[in-house]
Amino acid sequence: MIVVARMLLRRVLLLIPLMLGIVLFVFLVMRFSDMDPASAYFQGANPTEEQLHRFREENGLLDPLPVRYLDFVGDLLTGDLGISVLTRAPVIDQVSTALPLTLQLTFLGLGIAVVLSLVLGVTAAIHRDRALDQLIRVVSLTGVAAPSFWLALLMIQYFGVEWGWFPTGGYTNPADSFTGWLETMTLPALALSLPVAAQLTRIVRTAVVEELDRDYVRTAIGGGLPPVVVVGRNVLRNALINPLTVLGLRVGYLLGGAVVIETIFSLPGMGKLMIDAVRNGDPAVVQGVVLTTAAGFVVVNLVIDILYLLVNPRLRSAT
Repeated sequence: MIVVARMLLRRVLLLIPLMLGIVLFVFLVMRFSDMDPASAYFQGANPTEEQLHRFREENGLLDPLPVRYLDFVGDLLTGDLGISVLTRAPVIDQVSTALPLTLQLTFLGLGIAVVLSLVLGVTAAIHRDRALDQLIRVVSLTGVAAPSFWLALLMIQYFGVEWGWFPTGGYTNPADSFTGWLETMTLPALALSLPVAAQLTRIVRTAVVEELDRDYVRTAIGGGLPPVVVVGRNVLRNALINPLTVLGLRVGYLLGGAVVIETIFSLPGMGKLMIDAVRNGDPAVVQGVVLTTAAGFVVVNLVIDILYLLVNPRLRSAT
């Protein structure tokens, strides 16, 4: 497994320049944006130019750009995401409050997408070119074309307003009521996950069909092994390599889509925090949310890479 260890170490080391690039990009975008921390701080107070200048000077906003960048990186290395100019509270505290909900929504949606895609993809592959396969392909194609926000609005209209099966917004902490949490998270998670599930279903179906046509499958079934055992023990494990690669890319979609879904369902997560910060012109909070989301995306993709290395039979057999 030396090859696997080397590839894993290489991927971990690549995270360092990747994160530095993300930090630099976010820093430059925020510094050249129209957001002015001084104006946001004195919002509604009609400050004088002298007051604005004093605020910028006291907060290092007039320092040369390289100096501000080094200070920014130094603060990040100590876990300091800055101070909100509106609430004067550390951004890390606001992110720590909002992040758990976004992670709950993202991973609940990811779990739903994975389960649905495996069940539908494998079923379609086993019944390929039959009526059930055609039906699943049509459904998956429709799901790919349906954006999450449109599904969210339809679910609110029918499952929430007309039929009253689920609440149309709000959030219940699972520590207070797991049932209430499940009710408030079901519709957002479904709206977020269904397009991803539809895409993964098509990929899983193709991968499983290709694997079913291999000689070892025909040999195993011809030797008397039940098809369920062959599919579950060998076919599915070997067919997961390509879907795992795509799944890593789809995590970014889920994290980004969570921002929109949280806004639609009035969930107090990173999405609401971001929207409020943009609306109020609070750049420290905006960059804190963006950096945290980007870091989460990078970490999840690293986990997907590890899973890819573990399930790849060619890498497992390498020495």
